This record gives sequence, structure tokens and C-alpha cells, in this order.
Amino acid sequence: MELSALSALSPIDGRYRSQTANLADFFSEFGLIRYRVVVEVEYLLFLHKKKFIQLPAKTQKALRNLTQDFSLEDAAAIKAIEKTTNHDVKAVEYFLKETLDQTEAGKWKEWVHFGLTSQDINNTAVPLSWKHAIEYEYLPALLNLKTELGLLADEWRDIPMLARTHGQPASPTRLGKELHVFIERLQNQIELFLTIPFTGKFGGATGNFNAHTVAYPKYDWIKFGNEFLHGLGLVRQQYTTQIEHYDDLAAQFDNMRRINNILIDLCRDIWSYISTDYFKQRTKAGEVGSSAMPHKVNPIDFENAEGNLGVANSLLDHLANKLPISRLQRDLTDSTVLRNIGVPMAHTLIAFRSLEKGLSKLVLNDEAIYNDLDRNWAVVSEAIQTILRRENYPQPYEALKDLTRGKGTIDQKTLHKFIEKLNVSAKVKKELKAITPHNYTGVQPKR
Repeated sequence: MELSALSALSPIDGRYRSQTANLADFFSEFGLIRYRVVVEVEYLLFLHKKKFIQLPAKTQKALRNLTQDFSLEDAAAIKAIEKTTNHDVKAVEYFLKETLDQTEAGKWKEWVHFGLTSQDINNTAVPLSWKHAIEYEYLPALLNLKTELGLLADEWRDIPMLARTHGQPASPTRLGKELHVFIERLQNQIELFLTIPFTGKFGGATGNFNAHTVAYPKYDWIKFGNEFLHGLGLVRQQYTTQIEHYDDLAAQFDNMRRINNILIDLCRDIWSYISTDYFKQRTKAGEVGSSAMPHKVNPIDFENAEGNLGVANSLLDHLANKLPISRLQRDLTDSTVLRNIGVPMAHTLIAFRSLEKGLSKLVLNDEAIYNDLDRNWAVVSEAIQTILRRENYPQPYEALKDLTRGKGTIDQKTLHKFIEKLNVSAKVKKELKAITPHNYTGVQPKR
């Protein structure tokens, strides 16, 4: 069967292809080959900069154009070479040597991949592609989602709402504040994420620049490697085996998983508010919510987001646990696993967009919110007993407990009747009667 959005095995390349297509530039086979070419070219040009070789201006321009205009045809040419070499990085090397021959710089072609092992290329190309995907796709999408959530939090800042702890009515809160809880959690994790460096390995077959040093014993290859990776926007790991540590990458995976958990928590809360009718959802002509029940408007966007975040977290967890572990100086288990780092990012971005869509459809049903407050006057018992404590009234907690705990509906009339019987001043009684479920909402930080 010919590959298409309908025949793709993964929903990332099928049902959700329109939402994940941009990630192909970073994580597809084409993307991996392109970033390998970028690293090999930048390395060759860096050798020229350090005066190990003298590439003609024509060759330098051709190499720059190759990385900027790298095409599917170029990638296919490298794959064709790989059929002979049976080695993907060696195929890139041979492809670039052909480019040097074509630009009359063949005398320098043995400097392509000079002193390197394939993991110097892979463990620079992959962190670089990951860095770019984070900067161009992941962080903008996350920050945009946080902004959308912030706009709703500001809009609903002063909406009083019954809180629920253990699922039971609790001291009232404000809807905007409850959304700010998630915003603050996201911001904290974003700030942590930004502290994690993008690191790579570049040091020869076993991390010691053996081949480089034997060729040029007096040259400072450590400084060379540090400067080369820094120029790409990466931090070079100083002590490595044949492969990078993956510890920083694992830290980013763990950080993303924590962000996803926050968003799963948000999805479940919004889902619950919809189920209690606090929110209605905007409908679209032609859409149906159920194949059998015409009245339904299901919270599918939040359910879709939760599901995709869960899939992403499972993969992020495996990646974070597996990649930092390798036998001795290197085994190959990281190679196939590393090819999948774009998958959890794709599911995460699908979830972000589902969440944004769901948030955009929410319509506040303040009547249901206010009715819920009016049905739960018992929640101001905390306020009453606290003021009575201030007045040194004997056992106020116990008095309110006897009145309210497990007693069914407690309305305004019942509470005011209780207040009237208290042995306190008229001024205090007036103060107590002024408290309602609508105004007993505490304070919020100023924005």
C-alpha cells in the first residue's frame, strides 16, 4: 500500500500529520541526514578557519549552499550511497567528498570526517536538531498555550467559585486564581527547562581525540572541540566515552514530562468543571457529540490532550531512563532509541493544540457557578469559627461542626439563626452575617 496520511502506521504521520509536519525538518530520516551534513560541513569549514586546510571560495560557497538548500534529492543520494556502505554516517562522508571533487577541491576530501567517529557527528547532529525543535516549535507552542490560559485567568479573575477538596465543597475560591495555579506551575517548569544546557559529544572514537592528537600532537584539540561546538550553540561534554552522556537530554525529557503532568491535571480539572456545568462549550454547525445521543457536547479536546500527553510521557520516561545507560565505552542500544525523540514531542504538540482548541470553546456558565455557591452555605462555617476564635468565643469549631457536619443542606437562614443565638456583640453578629459564599474568597496576588 502506498504511504499516505490514510495508510500511515502512526497517527503522527496520518491523522495528525497536518499538526506535526514541521517536526519532520528535525526528526525524520531526512532531518537526521540534513543535520549530519550540517555538522560535517561545519567541521570542514572550521578546519579551514583554523588553517588546517585551504578550501577555495567556490567550495566554501557550495558547502554553505548545500546546508541551506539541502533537498530530498540530496538525502536520496546519500541513502543510495548507504546501500553500498551499509553505514549511514559514512554515506554522508562519501557524499561530501563527491561535492569537493565537483568544486575542484578534491585534494582536501580526506579531511572530510578527519579524525572523527560516527558518534561525533550523531551526538552533535541530534542535540542540534533537538535544540532547534525546542526553540522553534516546542517552546513557542508552550508559551502560547500559557498565554491563552493567562488571558482566561484574567477574564475570570473575579468569578467566585466553590472549591472542592477531596471532591467535597470547601472554602470558596476564584476561577481566575485556580487557572493561575497552573500558569505558575508551568512558568516554574519553563524556567527550570531553560537552565538545562544542550550538550554534545565531540572527541573521537573513545572521547580522547586519539586520532587528532597522533596527527598533530602539539595542537590543543580540547580547545578546538569546545570552540567548534560552542559555535553551533552547544556545550561540549569534556569527559566522554564514544557517545555522549545523555544526562542533560534526559533532564529535558523529565522536565517535559513534568510540564505534561501539569497539563494533564489541567485537562482533568476543566473536564470536571464541564461535567458540573460550570462551563458550556461553543458548538460548530455540522458537528455531533455522540452517534446516539444528539444532545451531547463532549469535552473531547481535553480528553484528546490528556491521551496524547500520556503517550508522550510514557515515551519520555523510557528515553530518560534508557539513554544515559550504556555498556562500557559504548553499545548500540542508544542508536535506535534516539531516533524516536521526535515522537513524544509530536504527541505533546498535538496535545497543546487540542488544549488550545478546548480552551477557546469554553463559555462561562456563571448561573451554575453561583447556584452551586448558594446551595453550600456551610462553607462559610470556617469564616464564622475563625472570627469567633478572634473574639475568644469558647469552642467555636466544635459549635460549627455540630451545626454543619453531615447535616445535609445548610442555607443562609440556618446560619443566620445560629449567629443570632451566639453570645457576641451586635457588631460581631453583623460582621458574621455579611459573610457569604460569594464574597468569602480570600485574596489574590496582584498581577
